[in-house]
Amino acid sequence: MEGRTAEDGGEGRVGVQALKPGDPPFVGGHRLLGRLGAGGMGVVYLARSTGGALVALKVIRAEYAADPGFRTRFRREAEAAGGLTGRWVVPVTAAEPEAHEPWLATAFVPGPSLAEAVELYGPLPDRTVRALGARLAEALTEVHAAGLVHRDVKPHNVLLALDGPRLIDFGIARSNTATALTATDVVIGSPGYLSPEQAQARAGDMGPPSDIFSLGCVLAYAATGRRPFGTGTPAAVIFRTVHEEPDLERVPRSLVPLLTACLAKNPRARPTAREVRDTLTDATEAEAGVGGDWLPPSLPRLIARRSAAVLALPDPVPPTLVQSSDRPSPSRRRLLTLGSAAAVTLTGGGLAAWAASRPTGGGSGTTGSQPLPVYVIGVHADLSGPDGTIGRAQERGVRLAMEDFNSRSSSGSSGSSGGRAFKLALKVLDDAGEAKRSAEVAAKFIADDDVYAVIGPTGNTSTEASVTRYDKALLPLVTVSAGLDPYASTRAFFQLRPDENALSTPFIYYLTHNEKSTRTALIDDRAASRTSWQIVKTLTTYPPAAATTTTHVVPADSEDFDPVAAAVLAAGADAVVYGGTSPHRAALCARALTQAGFKGTRMAPEPVLQSAFLKEAGTAAEGWLISATYVDPAELPAATRFVTAYRKRFGVRTVDRFAVEAYDALLFVAQGLGGLGAVEVERGAMVRRLRASSYKGLAKTIAFDTATEQFHLVNGLFLHRVENGAPRFLGRYDQLGKT
Repeated sequence: MEGRTAEDGGEGRVGVQALKPGDPPFVGGHRLLGRLGAGGMGVVYLARSTGGALVALKVIRAEYAADPGFRTRFRREAEAAGGLTGRWVVPVTAAEPEAHEPWLATAFVPGPSLAEAVELYGPLPDRTVRALGARLAEALTEVHAAGLVHRDVKPHNVLLALDGPRLIDFGIARSNTATALTATDVVIGSPGYLSPEQAQARAGDMGPPSDIFSLGCVLAYAATGRRPFGTGTPAAVIFRTVHEEPDLERVPRSLVPLLTACLAKNPRARPTAREVRDTLTDATEAEAGVGGDWLPPSLPRLIARRSAAVLALPDPVPPTLVQSSDRPSPSRRRLLTLGSAAAVTLTGGGLAAWAASRPTGGGSGTTGSQPLPVYVIGVHADLSGPDGTIGRAQERGVRLAMEDFNSRSSSGSSGSSGGRAFKLALKVLDDAGEAKRSAEVAAKFIADDDVYAVIGPTGNTSTEASVTRYDKALLPLVTVSAGLDPYASTRAFFQLRPDENALSTPFIYYLTHNEKSTRTALIDDRAASRTSWQIVKTLTTYPPAAATTTTHVVPADSEDFDPVAAAVLAAGADAVVYGGTSPHRAALCARALTQAGFKGTRMAPEPVLQSAFLKEAGTAAEGWLISATYVDPAELPAATRFVTAYRKRFGVRTVDRFAVEAYDALLFVAQGLGGLGAVEVERGAMVRRLRASSYKGLAKTIAFDTATEQFHLVNGLFLHRVENGAPRFLGRYDQLGKT
């Protein structure tokens, strides 16, 4: 979270939202005027100090402030930013790290962030990029001279003002000599702007050169509108940052030598902040930071409009609370829990507690004469694209769960174990597996106030394109089939399956305990660069207990697997793990191994197990073991009723993958809704409730691990084996052969 203007959706509207009923009128003597932004960590307000100055005031949610480590980090932010007085750093005007809800106020900058400016108007001209770089380098010179490292230099943390840029948000800055508050191997910062040493969590190497690498990424983005290490999952971007060269093709030629130096993999090869400033500054550019002529014409006009709109904001009228005269009034603290997702999260269940104490109009629970409230759950799925089979299966699973739930809720009372005090309805939207359509679907769900949670999307591409939007809106997003890596910090994203990196675990366990491999060959298919690299790295680092490993590389531009198959036999391997994700290339590998006479164990990750692999490999696919995150419900005794109902309801013989997982997801969400009490449900409260929930589903047991900020799936990884041309579900990887 940053002390900056929120996205305003266009040039003509200032990014200030009205205060919500649960927002306090004052914080630390500052009169709150509106909201600049809100997220999982807290809220940023536009406020006026006692002296009349406008400030951006960041208030942290109480649940984070209760963590001593977080409070220490927040105190460090206030101290770090408070000690900096340079022209290009936003000054801290006041702070109270020890308050029940810690807050920090900085001077308000009405300009857009660099990220917003590039999104609205495209890449900046060369002279603007040079002035931007010189001023940011000057800011970092002061930061580094104070013994600090910012560690999160990115476009969202750069505000554009008429007289020059401002560097903000020192929330993860720390002294070069301070003890890190983060554990070893935890990545700190924003993928796409991380240095290689940050990406690899090498805490001892994160000095001032790390900020210079991030600055190089920021300037490349400003000059081209593109990140130098591309986009995709956080892990994919991190892989490219560590192992590949930056894309500077569209960078102006005059900037390429400097940015190349800033983006050197070796920290010692990068220039200092002062050297960057000196390189970018000359007599002409020194004048560019004075006045508005350093920016292209469109941006000063935008800043002027926003400044005028903010200055014209009236003081909000204090709310009037009306209550029944025959009941004692709830405390002001409890009243403040009403009306906003942020406030509900702050109080930890105060909303439901208040609801339990208020009059219900006669009797407890829902009477037969009163209609039950209806809560809409969105289904964001690929129904017509490459993952259409999976998307349709999930939509069917969710629909069946809704029908089951509503039949229980209408037959039972709200106080019984089988009854509920509400009904569910579905809203289904198709993104066809396309990133652009996925973002549009997310926008529609977010804009629909009747939608309280969304199940989906189906695949990684759609999830990457929409997860940030859902998170900003605090609209719970529950996916059962997308396998993103857990680097990004999100509050409203619930991934009810292990990430792709975990698919190596069944390989190691099976080859240790079941086959007892002594020599395992790893086939590194470079066509699936990051996934294959991760599988090979994991099994090389943690090989099967009694085994040694050999690695055999297939170039991305080659479909000839015969040399690798021959090398596997020459190495004396008794097991093969294929690291790729393409069913077609996996089939080529299977055929090459069979033709070479390999008779040992053959294993591959989940993406391989498609009809294309079975068809193209033919008999060579027989016996292959696949590590997967989904079950075959027909093999689960607990899911017998579900399978029977699914087949009858949809007229099919086979229950497609992830259908039962989607069934569980809907009931997991319904449990969260039921735990909020008999009051109007709010999205932010749902986020908090789901993160405190556990649910025993038909396929998996779901429980949130507060230590790792991820869901712990008690039984989330499984093995399937190809038999007679079709996959057969074997069960949990660690339960094979056990009774």
